[in-house]
Amino acid sequence: MLISVLLSDTATPAFAADETELKADKILSGMSMDEKIAQMMVVSMPQKKARSVQSEYQFGGYILFARDFKRSSRKGLIREIAACQDVSDTGMLIGVDEEGGTVVRASYYKKFRKRKFRSPRQVYKAGKYAAIEKDTKSKDQFLRDLGINCNFGPVADVAYKKSNFMYARSFGTKAAKVSKFVRITVEQMDRDNMVSVLKHFPGYGKNGDTHGKIIRDKRSFVTFLTRDLRPFNAGIDAGADMIMLSHTVVNAFDKQNPASLSKNIHNYIRDNMGFDGVLITDGLGMKGVTEFAGGDQGKAAVLAVQAGNDMICATGNYSKCFEALKKAVKKGTIDTEQIDASVKRILIMKIRRGIIE
Repeated sequence: MLISVLLSDTATPAFAADETELKADKILSGMSMDEKIAQMMVVSMPQKKARSVQSEYQFGGYILFARDFKRSSRKGLIREIAACQDVSDTGMLIGVDEEGGTVVRASYYKKFRKRKFRSPRQVYKAGKYAAIEKDTKSKDQFLRDLGINCNFGPVADVAYKKSNFMYARSFGTKAAKVSKFVRITVEQMDRDNMVSVLKHFPGYGKNGDTHGKIIRDKRSFVTFLTRDLRPFNAGIDAGADMIMLSHTVVNAFDKQNPASLSKNIHNYIRDNMGFDGVLITDGLGMKGVTEFAGGDQGKAAVLAVQAGNDMICATGNYSKCFEALKKAVKKGTIDTEQIDASVKRILIMKIRRGIIE
């Protein structure tokens, strides 16, 4: 908690940053390679024995879906999350997609909340950006009360028209408005100590759904610069913790690989956009990436880390992903220095957010 206090004190930012890095280095030095690999994985919360699985693997985090809220009571889920945290050597990222509107996991069920969270577009229509700020704060408090410390949002995609796959989840079709929404949301999440995740880089735009197939994006690089990347830049400037990469093959950056598996795109985020936070894949159970990897989720996990992801979202077979990464490190196809750099970023984020006290 001392670290969190120091970071909130604008008079001592350098000291706070140094203290955080030193603590991350100390934790990192005491971790085995298996623990480091597991730290780089956010997996779907197991339906059974979630506590035992975490005790065995020491994953970096769990992501919860609607099924997890459907099967549990409020008190029961709070206990289960707390039990998983209790057996974690380093605090877990407990995440959820609680965007509002068409994508709600917890508030979909009245036993957790009387009303579902409205979409950001609906919230804005009722009360402009002040309402967005208030809604974000309410959402953050609601999730934190359950033991959830990461909301996978805000959605930074700029849709083109109503028929687009991402339209209902996007704040709108104007880059400037989406950018302001992203900035306000990230700043409020920062105040609430909720981990923020900009998604889905570099922006779905008018493309289809990668859950079901490989999608190829043919937009120009100029279009991304002047339109789709603007909300991501706004989120980075506002202090976003993480960026999630989509599984779309984006010709303007890399004609050969999905964004989530592209070294070119990861290097662009680091070198051109100046983001030094945590990079994470979209779910590796999605066909847009598994088909590219020949149906092998373990191979997809290895390719994702080789591309530069700090974390993989293992929404499928987590043990297969874990074993594939272990084998790749042992063979030397994944560099141990890269593993250390990624885990250090994860630890720094967790310390700053109070997930590691």
